[in-house]
Amino acid sequence: MHPTDRPRRLRTDGVRPLVSETSLAASDLVAPVFVDATTDERVPIETMPGHERVPVDEAVARVEEVRETGVEAVIVFGIPESKDPEGTRAYAEDGVVQRAIRRIAAETDAYVIGDVCLCEYTDHGHCGVIEASAESDPTLTVKNDETLDLLAETAVSQADAGADMVAPSAMTDGQVRAIREALDDAGHEEVALMSYAVKYESAFYGPFRDAADGAPAFGDRRHYQMDPANRREALREARIDAEEGADVLMVKPGLPYLDIVGDLRREFDHPIAAYNVSGEYAMLHAAAEKGWLDLEETAHESLLSLKRAGADLIITYFAEDLAEHL
Repeated sequence: MHPTDRPRRLRTDGVRPLVSETSLAASDLVAPVFVDATTDERVPIETMPGHERVPVDEAVARVEEVRETGVEAVIVFGIPESKDPEGTRAYAEDGVVQRAIRRIAAETDAYVIGDVCLCEYTDHGHCGVIEASAESDPTLTVKNDETLDLLAETAVSQADAGADMVAPSAMTDGQVRAIREALDDAGHEEVALMSYAVKYESAFYGPFRDAADGAPAFGDRRHYQMDPANRREALREARIDAEEGADVLMVKPGLPYLDIVGDLRREFDHPIAAYNVSGEYAMLHAAAEKGWLDLEETAHESLLSLKRAGADLIITYFAEDLAEHL
């Protein structure tokens, strides 16, 4: 008996690329940039090999380095010079992200996204205004409605500075509506909104919290970020954000939640983003340093899987390295 259906016919070198179902390009990628108001020189991020915090004065140079690889978009995170319970440096006109965005928008052609959250700016490390008993006896930890105005103010301050898109990541109920209305009222109707619509309380965020100095001083974020066990809830979260005016819907983390990326792709016409997070980046680097994996090949395969699952754009720390090889 000989098979009549031979899929291997389409795996030879000449035809293989012609029938490839998924492609990855530098224009699909968004590179995170960390700007640090507390330093005058670049500071390597120990848990994320190849990445640095850069001072505001080098923000433009850092973005130009990204652009040279073919990556066209960056998302800006900030480490402020001071922190307080309300995270006031997140929405200050002269805040670290606002100053960086102002320079990047004026001096480069990059598409600039501002991350909208308070965790890097609060002295307690949580993503909003916390309840009085949060440290000793938390119930919900972050006060939802009291946080909305601060998130909206942060988004408007970033748009005022020149951001093309804002990306609320606090997982606060109603944040998309609050931010969209505030942007429109401030004359920023053209500024796009990418919601971290489905953000899980994940163990894969560890290195980022080192990079952005945003780890909680106590407790965790289980009261406002999603339970990793939940799949149906992801559609509910994304549907709410879509109805409130989100232009792009994000899933974070990426690789452990490919099923969620696929679910959103089937359910919504919106562009779908996936965040290939710091833990995914760090573990591949660690394995490559041991000689157990080929870093470039596994990184490429990881991002390709996110595209195959349905992501239109990917935020990734591999952006520059991979872009040079695509």
